[in-house]
Amino acid sequence: MIQNIAFTIDEADERPGRLDKAILGRFPTSSRALVNAAFAEGGVLLDDRPAAKSDRPRRGGVVTLPRLLERADRAPLPQAGELRILLADDAVLAIDKPGGQPCHPVEPGETGTLANALAARFPEMAGVGDDPAMPGLLHRIDSGTSGIVLCARTQAAFEAIRRQFTARTVDKTYLAVVHGEVAKAGGVSGWLAHCSSFRGRMRCVASASLPKGERALFAETFYKPLRVDGGRTLLEVTIATGVTHQIRCQLASIGHPIVGDATYGPDRPLDGPFGPHHLLHAAALAFAHPATGARTTIQSEPPRGFA
Repeated sequence: MIQNIAFTIDEADERPGRLDKAILGRFPTSSRALVNAAFAEGGVLLDDRPAAKSDRPRRGGVVTLPRLLERADRAPLPQAGELRILLADDAVLAIDKPGGQPCHPVEPGETGTLANALAARFPEMAGVGDDPAMPGLLHRIDSGTSGIVLCARTQAAFEAIRRQFTARTVDKTYLAVVHGEVAKAGGVSGWLAHCSSFRGRMRCVASASLPKGERALFAETFYKPLRVDGGRTLLEVTIATGVTHQIRCQLASIGHPIVGDATYGPDRPLDGPFGPHHLLHAAALAFAHPATGARTTIQSEPPRGFA
């Protein structure tokens, strides 16, 4: 972490250019996401005035900010913890994550996440991937969601499988217990955007046309009822996209929020050994193995609450 930063825009800085690019040019050990986070904290000043990342500073302008995280600051601290390993070979690692455990730290020094346990057990994965906070992790599932998290053990494997995620050839199947009785299979498709009035929540929007500074992402969720019992339904859910909270948000939008989901439903989170969670489980994942090309399917049994 770099603290108490002050510098003057001069001919060495990109000109004309945006302020965020000027800061990153001065401090290449940081990243675009970390520079954006510094602006979000509200401490970046240009000539003693609050600045926006899109500002275009003049030559001679003075930039100050209290701190700027570097990529190395995001690396998870090694912390021994239980890892339920579903698959392990030289290229890939599949973990069965419990509900209530975050995939990775958000703040430097944070512990108790899956990434902390991976750093302790598999230190050679440090540096694999494109985000130091998520060494080897190819995707994320919400803290309250249990089930499969796929990791790469080498950079080559990471890039090969990441291409599959981008091409949407990785098949992901979930189990969800929802409120209400779902009589037949169906699907939900539409645009999702971050909710400006509720941090950490997504919302359904009518189109991709949003005010400046907001962005909508298209999401598709398909579901099939497996069992109806006592005003609740066990669903098999597949997704064609990978938008944050898409299953939780889209099921809630049709009147069937996930049981235990305090963000999108009427519930308090359910108590469990790893903390509060909801009844959404990443049950199966299929991909082409980066070493052999063979279609590989990983499965995870759901916790007892799904029975």
